[in-house]
This record gives sequence, C-alpha cells and structure tokens, in this order.
Amino acid sequence: MTACAPASDELVARDEFVPSYDGVETLLLDNDLVNFRVRMDRAEGAEDVTRYAECAAAQYTLIRGYGFARHVRTNVAEEGGIWRADAVYTISPALPEGLRTIDAEVTVADCANTGVPTV
Repeated sequence: MTACAPASDELVARDEFVPSYDGVETLLLDNDLVNFRVRMDRAEGAEDVTRYAECAAAQYTLIRGYGFARHVRTNVAEEGGIWRADAVYTISPALPEGLRTIDAEVTVADCANTGVPTV
C-alpha cells in the first residue's frame, strides 16, 4: 500500500456516507401551491434532505411551464437514519415576492452539477 492510498476500511467507511435519494411524492394543493415529500437514506443532515426537496420543486416548476418558485415551509424529520422532508412551495411564471425565491432553471442546473436528483 502506498502512502496516498486509503486503507480498505477507509473505503468502506466513505461508501457508507454516499446518500441514497429514495423518492419524491408531489401533491398539488392548489393551482400554484405544491407539496413535496422526499426521503433520503445516509444524508449528512437536515440540509441534504432540504436541498433534495428544493431540487424536486425546481424541476416540477419547469415541468409545469413556470420559471420560479417561492419556499413556504419545510419540516424535516429523521428516524433510524432515514431523513424525510415535507416542503411546500408556490410556483409562478414571474419572480414572486419574498426572500426565499428560486430561479427554477438555475436551481435545476446546480442540482445536476452537485448530483442531487430532481423529479
């Protein structure tokens, strides 16, 4: 073994922390109000599962023919290593008012670059 090569147990430990994106459930609550329920295994924390929900919301926004979304709320829970997020977004063709808005095209591209799946 060379000084730069990790020991085999280090490889196993690193593989355990590769997140598993286990699905998105999308519920249309109103014409422009959408609920996203996502599930992850091996997330590093609440930020990971929240980002997964945001990526799903951005892709869904584009699918519906809109360009922007605004975050309303996200509830996150973890049980037995399984992380869940229950997030609500409004979607719109124009940039909505508010501080927590997303440009759907930019967000979907960033999600693709960072390996976070979308809807």
